[in-house]
Amino acid sequence: MKQLPAQTRWERRTQWPLLALAVAFALAYTVPVVHPGAGTRVQDVCVGVEWVVWGAFACDYLVRLALSGQRLAFVRTHWLDLLAVVLPLIQPLRLLRVVSTLALVGRRARMAPQIQLTVYVGGAVVGLLMFGSLAVLEVERGAPAGNIKTLGDAVWWSFTTMTTVGYGDHAPTTGLGRLIAVGLMLSGIALLGVVTANIAAWFISRFERDGEEERRQTALLEALTQEVRSLRGQVAALAGGSKCACEQGTRGAPLA
Repeated sequence: MKQLPAQTRWERRTQWPLLALAVAFALAYTVPVVHPGAGTRVQDVCVGVEWVVWGAFACDYLVRLALSGQRLAFVRTHWLDLLAVVLPLIQPLRLLRVVSTLALVGRRARMAPQIQLTVYVGGAVVGLLMFGSLAVLEVERGAPAGNIKTLGDAVWWSFTTMTTVGYGDHAPTTGLGRLIAVGLMLSGIALLGVVTANIAAWFISRFERDGEEERRQTALLEALTQEVRSLRGQVAALAGGSKCACEQGTRGAPLA
């Protein structure tokens, strides 16, 4: 049995632990936004969890880089991972940790062969809705002219933005909030394209399977028809031979 490369073995072993850390990151990010009045200790713990999770993904990138064997090629093909690792270090902005962690989770999820495309798209939609709502609520809640003040408003705004409906009853007023809106719009369009392409591919593959089955049955019927014709010919030949033998026997029989 062929042994898998060290990088592949590492990715398979760390897939679920990193996803569990991503869930912990989601909880740590959610608590201070939903409950802004939480104590300083709670907020410090949540910030610490966020940095620990980001650090775990950063260490995962470094380990995969070391195990790849071709580091320059790994950096060229995983430049988004590198960007997600470096971004939070450039500026200690909390939203950058959200973006980078989401990017790292998405990249690691795509590497897992057992995660189907539909599950990945569904998880991406839920994740973007949740983090987009929390991010815009955190940014817009304190804005003087903002009208996104509650979690319900933020979720509704995120849903209408991702689906590109845009009713306009809620809209970000800050620059960072509008930047989040642009990200959600582009993500919604991309995910909608993936879903549409996936559905179209399913129908095409279904039609191809039906057509292949029909062609197989047609070929089988043709083969059976040829076989029946061949058997008829053989039966006719045998019947003709028997008739000739009987006639010859009758001719050669002595008269009484």
